[in-house]
Amino acid sequence: MQIARVRGTVTSTQKDPSLRGVKLLMLQLIDEDGNLLPEYEVAADNSVGAGVDEWVLVSRGSAARQLLGNEQRPLDAAVVAIIDTIHVEDRLIYSKKDQYR
Repeated sequence: MQIARVRGTVTSTQKDPSLRGVKLLMLQLIDEDGNLLPEYEVAADNSVGAGVDEWVLVSRGSAARQLLGNEQRPLDAAVVAIIDTIHVEDRLIYSKKDQYR
């Protein structure tokens, strides 16, 4: 899994029928120190409801298709959680409540 920040949404009127109704998010990947990486990825958000600027946990590869409802969708990334806090070695890397102060 990977940590990422939601940067925006992706809209597509012509797509595989199995993707109808699936929210697509543009994500910017984050390293272990909380720094934004120059890498972006599009991921499906079927049930979490993440919004712009939220930090999320992304499942990639075949694991993204193991989520209920994704088994037959052509996905290689899915948002599986909205992150509240990240601690690394007794250091707070991210706190959702501090983000909006």
